[in-house]
Amino acid sequence: MFYVMTILIWGSTWLAITFQLGRIDPMVSVTYRFSLAAVLLLLWCAVRRLPMRFTWKEHLAMATQGVFLFALNYWLFYLAELHIASGLAAVIFSTVMVMNVVNGAVFLKSPVDARVVAGGALGLVGIGLVFRPELTSFHFGDSGAKGLLLCFAATYLASIGNILSARNQKAGLPVVQTNAFGMLYGALIMLGLSALLGRSFAFEMSTAYVGSLVYLAVFGSIVAFGCYLSLIGRIGADRAAYATLVFPVVALVISTIWEGYRWSGYAFSGVALILLGNLLLLNRKEEKKTCQAGRAATPPTTSPDTLTA
Repeated sequence: MFYVMTILIWGSTWLAITFQLGRIDPMVSVTYRFSLAAVLLLLWCAVRRLPMRFTWKEHLAMATQGVFLFALNYWLFYLAELHIASGLAAVIFSTVMVMNVVNGAVFLKSPVDARVVAGGALGLVGIGLVFRPELTSFHFGDSGAKGLLLCFAATYLASIGNILSARNQKAGLPVVQTNAFGMLYGALIMLGLSALLGRSFAFEMSTAYVGSLVYLAVFGSIVAFGCYLSLIGRIGADRAAYATLVFPVVALVISTIWEGYRWSGYAFSGVALILLGNLLLLNRKEEKKTCQAGRAATPPTTSPDTLTA
């Protein structure tokens, strides 16, 4: 149940974002979304009486994570969806797994092997097939190309945010409170930028805008995250991560119905390669976990130095 909810919610948020675009500036819409999400999540922390006292250095770490995960990246995603279909934006976001591997190696010194390179290559080829029409007619002034670049930039910022989150968790910061404060700081950053750049803080009272705002704040930013945490607790982080492989396909299906996205043989092949490449990355982690478990269960028959090597 948690798995299905995570996929459906994350897959549908890309379409919900399109209802936020129009009369309200994207930067202001991001401010509204994470302000609401932060208030609700902080209230939930208060009701649950979770520890909320942190040092100023810990608040700085949470704020930095918030800037990358709940502010700048979403602003760029909103801008990107002014130029490309929401389903395609979701497919590009699936490459965050590849970016996480690369950034993990650079910033966290995580090892990289040939299977990681192969998985990344499959994902990049898949993206090329999905965006074949845009790539073959690429022009720097083209709207589709602009959306493509914005989406990749947003995905990379999200990947940096993931690395910061991993570092914060390693430092002992609790996930729920960190995300609550991160959303708050992210909303404040976007509020400040909106004011500095002279953005209008008008609010649209239409059903589409208010409904999508509540859906994105409550379900996209809180419920889906809660479901994903429950998945991690029940089946482990590696298996739970499979949800990120499925929701771009769900988003493309929704985009087909609502936005008239037209599938081609190249698009089908591209999505298949993206999923295959990401599965290859996940299988690498699963095999490593199994190998480590096997070593722990095997009685020592050689010297400690040999086992350590």
